[in-house]
Amino acid sequence: SQTITGNFAKVIHGLNANQLTDQVIQRSKRMILDTLGVGLLGTSTEVCHKVARYSKIYSSDLSSTIWGHLDFRLPPLYAAFVNGVAVHSMDFDDTWHPATHPSGAVLPAVIALSEAFPQKKKISGLDLLLAFNVGVEVQGRLLHFSREARNIPKRY
Repeated sequence: SQTITGNFAKVIHGLNANQLTDQVIQRSKRMILDTLGVGLLGTSTEVCHKVARYSKIYSSDLSSTIWGHLDFRLPPLYAAFVNGVAVHSMDFDDTWHPATHPSGAVLPAVIALSEAFPQKKKISGLDLLLAFNVGVEVQGRLLHFSREARNIPKRY
């Protein structure tokens, strides 16, 4: 018999770009543009400067862009971290219920990983949109089933 986790993984693994509707693509593009905007604005915050300085101690053969810094690259994990902090630093990033900020957690990771692919294996824009939507879907479903997430409105 299939476990809930196994079934969830099977569904996620089976998704492909052909399943993205025009409405989902347009919504995703708006979410991405908004997240890039608040992320670029967030690069000027003190907390973003601190995590960027801290992350400079890490190096790797693979590197990804730190938004707003043409001369500064980090391994994908740390680039996603710094860019994610930039997105959320002023709390202007998108939100939904249960309480979460979907794009700020997903987009920096998807972009950092996509940049780390070798030139001959670069992913398409449609593949990036699929990865973004899968990330948002996973986050939303995990939060939906989280007892902690359901209690957030009661605690505040």
